[in-house]
Amino acid sequence: MKKRIMIVGPTQSGKSTLANVLNESSRPLKKTQDIIYGKNTIDTPSSYLENPSMYKYLIATAQTASHLLILVDQSKLIEVYPPAFAKSFNCPVLGVITKIDVAQEFDDLSIQQLKRIGVNEPYFRISLKDNNGVEALKQYIFSEF
Repeated sequence: MKKRIMIVGPTQSGKSTLANVLNESSRPLKKTQDIIYGKNTIDTPSSYLENPSMYKYLIATAQTASHLLILVDQSKLIEVYPPAFAKSFNCPVLGVITKIDVAQEFDDLSIQQLKRIGVNEPYFRISLKDNNGVEALKQYIFSEF
């Protein structure tokens, strides 16, 4: 079975855009209603994260993932993850701070949020507008395959 990178994050945090980049595809961007398996990714709906009764589906789906990317949107720091959420998963969990081109003053708060979630360093800071930081994330993930 092919191992894929699972992407979890709140609404509009860049999950599907990041999935397109990691899959080298241009799937049309629209609200993800179901889990979408791409060439290299598992794109999850934000509703699975924003509704605690759906956590079991995220945990079950992660069983087939090589890595889990937990996204924190730096432009709007909303607390959608429970404390120590990252500890629920068996695969390596990486913290990704998205939209670093917006609200740079929230960088420290984004890191604090990742720590509360239970994500250990390294943290990856990316902008999907200009792909800043994306290459470092790709190299880190794909060098481990």
